Amino acid sequence: MFFLLEARRFPPLKRKPCYGIKERVIQEPNVHFWNNISKPIIALSPMDGVTDPCFRRIVATHGKPDLIVTEFTSVEGILHGAESELGGLVFDEIERPIVAQIYGSNPESFFLIAQLVCELGFDGLDINMGCPAKAVSSKGCGAGLIADPPRAKAILQAARQGIDAWVAGGALPMVDLHPKIGEWLTRRKEVGQLPPSERRPLPVSVKTRIGVNRVVIQEWVSHLLEEKPAAISIHGRTLHQGYRGAADWKAIAEAASIARGSGTLILGNGDIRSLNEAAQRIRESGVDGVLIGRAALGNPWIFRKKSLLREALSHHEPELIPDEPASPLERLEAALEHARLFQESRPLSRFAEMRKHLGWYCKGFPGASQLREKLVRVRNVDEVEALLAPFLSEVSYR
Repeated sequence: MFFLLEARRFPPLKRKPCYGIKERVIQEPNVHFWNNISKPIIALSPMDGVTDPCFRRIVATHGKPDLIVTEFTSVEGILHGAESELGGLVFDEIERPIVAQIYGSNPESFFLIAQLVCELGFDGLDINMGCPAKAVSSKGCGAGLIADPPRAKAILQAARQGIDAWVAGGALPMVDLHPKIGEWLTRRKEVGQLPPSERRPLPVSVKTRIGVNRVVIQEWVSHLLEEKPAAISIHGRTLHQGYRGAADWKAIAEAASIARGSGTLILGNGDIRSLNEAAQRIRESGVDGVLIGRAALGNPWIFRKKSLLREALSHHEPELIPDEPASPLERLEAALEHARLFQESRPLSRFAEMRKHLGWYCKGFPGASQLREKLVRVRNVDEVEALLAPFLSEVSYR
């Protein structure tokens, strides 16, 4: 296998497309949101188990990043009608531009799901080639694809062919999709969530890492550029590092240099804790933007000064961006808003998933640690309101 990954048996690749349409000839990128979005791009990074529809809506409301990417969803899970996967493909108009991120190892599945992503009205399709979780990478998905460039390229080609089939006016291949998907689409139409009125091709992008067990950014990015993705987002760690150690921004800078002039944007990701750090990384690496992940947990406001970041970068000498953290009142009100939204849109049996978010909001004011200890046991929004009420009353008068 490529790049020193342990050899495993994956489904054989088909030598030629078998999707009922001609093999796609890669052309210059079409006009799409990646071309028109302000640069440098300050985007919300997809995070498994975090960037669900409720979290994304809160971030869009309070921070409005330039771009939002969903948490990754399994193409096989979607094909089998898994409600957890379909639920991740729900979005609100306020989130635009919104990109659906999917993962898997079977190109034929990407051909099918790319059509569904188009039908749902997303602005773009992102393919995860960077998840380091063993349950994902050991199956040749996520960062496991770094070790298998032919499969990675076949997946990109299949996704594009699926998009082309949809743009050409083809109906969704319902015979190949689980009946639950048809039922889900019907319910969406009943509440006014209709397919796009105009069939435009969606840009395809990739999120990946710098290698498997060593840095191979030059070889890997060169392989990806052969497929002309609209953008490549690069996390500055290898698969084997996971989230340990420091992100390697020199490798990300090398990727930006390799891609310069290709028409593919390069975004960096890893260890960005503030807009000042984002500005520094952009200036030093030459990337077209950054993805901010963990720094946005309980802090959707991190994006609201992005215009000042662009202004600071327009000057020859580095300038500090004023750091104005959210007030305790803003934090508590957002926590309550998030909890209410979660309970309105998700089964009550899953409310425990909201607890981590509540803990992230509650910091930076007296009694925050004691409040967090209680919030990890809440079962519904009524209990959240009861716990937050005295704190909201107190901070409102400060």
